[in-house]
Amino acid sequence: MSGLKTHLSPLFELQWTGQLSDYVTDLAWSNSDYLAASSGSGEVFLWNLKTEEPRLVLSPQETSIDCLEFSHDGQFLAAAGQEGKVKIWTIKPHIELINSWGKQGQWIDHLAWHPTKNQLAFSLGRYVQVVDVVAEEIIATLPFETSSVLGMSWHPSGENLAVAGNGGVKIWNANQWNDDPIVVEMAAACTAIAWSKDGDYLAASCLDNTVLVWRWQDEIPWRMTGFGGKIRHVTWSNIKSEIAPLLAVSCLEEIVVWKKEKNDEDGWLSWGLIGHEDMITDIGFQPNSLLLASVGENGELLLWQKAKQLGQRSQETLEEFSRLEWHPSGENLAIGGQKGGLFILKKSYRGRGFG
Repeated sequence: MSGLKTHLSPLFELQWTGQLSDYVTDLAWSNSDYLAASSGSGEVFLWNLKTEEPRLVLSPQETSIDCLEFSHDGQFLAAAGQEGKVKIWTIKPHIELINSWGKQGQWIDHLAWHPTKNQLAFSLGRYVQVVDVVAEEIIATLPFETSSVLGMSWHPSGENLAVAGNGGVKIWNANQWNDDPIVVEMAAACTAIAWSKDGDYLAASCLDNTVLVWRWQDEIPWRMTGFGGKIRHVTWSNIKSEIAPLLAVSCLEEIVVWKKEKNDEDGWLSWGLIGHEDMITDIGFQPNSLLLASVGENGELLLWQKAKQLGQRSQETLEEFSRLEWHPSGENLAIGGQKGGLFILKKSYRGRGFG
């Protein structure tokens, strides 16, 4: 496997590479030192940032693992996929598979840990199930009657869970699961949702190539249009740019960044980031920064300073990229490939790039 070739400023350099047997489907960092990666052949892989020790905790199987995430305290790792079971490992004091939830044969492609509790929400067809991992009990089963669940996101406070699907978004009160949810209707299926880190805004992408943004508790959203195709990703910066976080949206080979104007009547100002030559497969803001990373199917990593100016372009000639994930510190960036490659990048302090 060749190294990443860097052009422009060397903001990050290659630290470590590894290999899974199939397409990297998801990546997740714990709040400390572990990176988890999953593959289309059903692997779950752990890598320790301090020791650089790799460990395969789930060997290849007949079904894929499609989503995985660490709990807020880094104590648990959950992974799920085609089999229909959520597998849960403890990480400390040692790595051990402790439990599984779900329904055999019901594909699970969305899961999300509560921001402050060891509670896990995951999709089960037209339902979302919420479980308490420590107490080993089901807390709630939430119906989404109009379609399969297409996305979910906890409010940063943990007080609400938003679930997306055909016809819009349902938002449940986590303190009163039996109460009727708030229903936000949309003309088309909602494919992705994301709360801003401050909890003030909720963004939702739709199959009619629009993005709607609500200020939490407001009824009327801002409507973002002009996208040339299917919207694949929506992500917020976790710091503000003046009065609100930035919202980045990827569509085909382009990223559109939106910035809130001071007056609500003026809505949101937008600009495009043009640089990718093939489909963008993932985007993400560096924690506590406005640096935006994006990867594409042609194996390019682009880093956009202040989500405006291209600061670094790096390419792996043998691998198309599928996923990226920032470490919570912002000092490391993990990238997964469509041929199973894993790339760990670290912030460059020595004025050199990937080699």
